[in-house]
Amino acid sequence: MNTTTMRTGARASALALLVAWTPALSAAAESPAPGAEAEAVPDTGTGRTVIADGHVDIGPRFDHGRWTVQIRDDTTKPATWRETADVVLHVKDTAKIEVPESKEFGFLGTPGDPVWLLPQVQQAGVLWPGWNSQEPKVAASVDREVNWQLTSVKGPGDFVLFLNGSFGTPKMLFDGRKELPQETGIEVNSHVHGNWAFTEPGTYLLDVRMSAKTKDGKSHRSERTLRFSVGPQDPRRAFVAKSPAEKGTTPPIDADTAEPPDTNDSAAPLWWGAGAAAAVVAVAATLTWRRGRNRGRTAPSRAENAARKEGEGQ
Repeated sequence: MNTTTMRTGARASALALLVAWTPALSAAAESPAPGAEAEAVPDTGTGRTVIADGHVDIGPRFDHGRWTVQIRDDTTKPATWRETADVVLHVKDTAKIEVPESKEFGFLGTPGDPVWLLPQVQQAGVLWPGWNSQEPKVAASVDREVNWQLTSVKGPGDFVLFLNGSFGTPKMLFDGRKELPQETGIEVNSHVHGNWAFTEPGTYLLDVRMSAKTKDGKSHRSERTLRFSVGPQDPRRAFVAKSPAEKGTTPPIDADTAEPPDTNDSAAPLWWGAGAAAAVVAVAATLTWRRGRNRGRTAPSRAENAARKEGEGQ
């Protein structure tokens, strides 16, 4: 079978997959959010864990009163919150695709180049990481939103995190090739997924900071390192890697401070655009999963609600 035939077959498979996704997206709007949880919040899990499939979320929580960034592991029953240092997120070769020819995705590389993509829409056999601000104490006490910053990226290739924007145009959240820190906002009591892209196999360390003000006027922040192992290497190697932030003598930071009320009403940039939910299908069609040799629900975000209302008004 020649290359043209293989790629034509791959595109046909992608279209078939797209048709299958369409009703799933509609059903997702009515299903419980994976990141939502009951009032009985579990203790933090112990022991090192490699997660290569299923749903996880990154987010803040109050762990025995301490604001901290952790990973909610929904691959266990019940779900388990884990320290970021105890988790490696494994991006297997089942997530490996080719950069599409569409110019909108030129930021991923040259068309045909390999890229490892954890997609915004869940795929069988591929890790599905998101982020949420739904931990009960966070949802009840945070004033409006959580500020999320990417402060450092270390890895063998490039890292970007983007959303499926309006009319299929990607909306960049974080671009590790540009000046850091970068930031975005997470609306309180929300749950979101995006596309995590890595251009080379190996270990990636992402230093992140999440901060917020609570309704009592206190400010909280936590700094942690997210560990990704991309490709066929032993993912356990990522446990011993050190990020720039970890090489210093200062331990991971969790801070709670009392501050006077903020007179600035401007919000952190919650800018992931109306039309995001409707555009998931369009972008999924473009990001063709070429399996020749490799082989939501998210609680509706502000963008998803806007997209739904926009559709109803047409």
